[in-house]
Amino acid sequence: MRHNVVLGVLGPVLWLLAVFMIVPLLVAVYYGETLITFALPLLITVLLATFSTLFFKRKEEEWNLKEGFFIVAIGWLVAAMICALPYILEGVPPLNALFESMSGVTATGATALKDIEVHSKSLLFWRSMTQWLGGMGIIMLFIAILPKLGVAGRQMFRAEVPILQEEKLRPRIRGTAKILWLVYVVLTIIEFIVLSIAGLSPYDAITHTFTSISCAGFSPYSNSIAAFGDPVVESILMVFMFLGGANFALHYRTLFNDRKSLVNDQEFRFYCAIIAVATLLLAFMLFRDEVYSLTDALRYSSFHVISIITTTGYATVDFNMWPDSSRFILFLLMFIGGCAGSTSGGFKVVRVLLLLKHANNALFKAIHPKAVKPIRFNNKVIPEEIISSIVSFLVIYIMIYFASSTLLVFMGMDMITAMSASIATLGNVGPGLGLVGPMESFDNIPDPGKLLLTANMWIGRLELFTVMVLLTPAFWKK
Repeated sequence: MRHNVVLGVLGPVLWLLAVFMIVPLLVAVYYGETLITFALPLLITVLLATFSTLFFKRKEEEWNLKEGFFIVAIGWLVAAMICALPYILEGVPPLNALFESMSGVTATGATALKDIEVHSKSLLFWRSMTQWLGGMGIIMLFIAILPKLGVAGRQMFRAEVPILQEEKLRPRIRGTAKILWLVYVVLTIIEFIVLSIAGLSPYDAITHTFTSISCAGFSPYSNSIAAFGDPVVESILMVFMFLGGANFALHYRTLFNDRKSLVNDQEFRFYCAIIAVATLLLAFMLFRDEVYSLTDALRYSSFHVISIITTTGYATVDFNMWPDSSRFILFLLMFIGGCAGSTSGGFKVVRVLLLLKHANNALFKAIHPKAVKPIRFNNKVIPEEIISSIVSFLVIYIMIYFASSTLLVFMGMDMITAMSASIATLGNVGPGLGLVGPMESFDNIPDPGKLLLTANMWIGRLELFTVMVLLTPAFWKK
């Protein structure tokens, strides 16, 4: 590991953050708020970026795979620390600030702020914008705008977006990153316009656009989307959460190549099927238990099923008050997540689908031991090593989940809070159940627990392997 190479790459990443930090500074000017909240962090970021750029030479073409993993993992951690500075300057305790910042850059949506509305509009704008940056990926943006990355860019792309099969929309990885960001920006602009037409103020429209298309979930209101109480706004957000939870490469292909790219994709069809079944089942339970009328049951169930499976975490009602049978459905959805190549977190629909195919094959071979039945996905045979990697991912995912849940219980949390807080952060979902419900705050978690859940968000956003390989002795051997 050549530390000068790593530090040399962090320079441009810090410059990128500095540029984006100018935006909330302008928001503070517009609303007549104190400028020190962003002026000082901007100065610190520029100084660090200058130091890194001047004293550490960047050698893109010479990066190896280990350095690619390390740069991505540390890049996200450094970004979270830098983005935490404005929170600290506005009086948020440092650990809560780091938690909030990590929740932002990982597009999680779990909040440690007790009273959101007391904070300045510029800070809440920054809070939402960090989720927009983290939704598609800070490193992905870095790859898109930095020329001549070559093989090193491909290594960083794979480290940040370890999808099953790399989407080659362009021969060069920089071209692919630019296309994905282009689709992301276009959808962002469209959503902002539609929300503005629906009656939201420019501030509300842009902050909620940032956090819905990124499947992130922060809102400048403590009551989340319930603050509007508008079915039209809810419907618009549902559409864009749904789109954010689908594969962005397929969005591009649908728009410019094959109109049927999305509907022909097995993962997307399975994603739609899960949403449809979960919505109807949840609506039935809410209606059966006389929580809502049939119309309201369908309204609230559809919104929250999409919100949870896409790991956005918005809420229009306090679903923590629902009967256990209804809450359990949402709890199960927290383990699934959206599609590969989307802005959502979680385990990913494609992994669930391939594991089901693998289980079906195992049952078939129990009856026909000599049969050869390969697993197919979108009419392509899936290599055995990919299935093996998914099984390994599942094992590590469950181990981390149970370990963090157990530690939270040992810290004094009740079982419901501990188990839901663990998956809500590891899966980048946002709100959980119990003391961390949609209308509650993660400030209820003890400080060691916040640190643990901050690590969960970091690990979960980079899909385990990028961070976990840093803990293996083999990674550090020459």
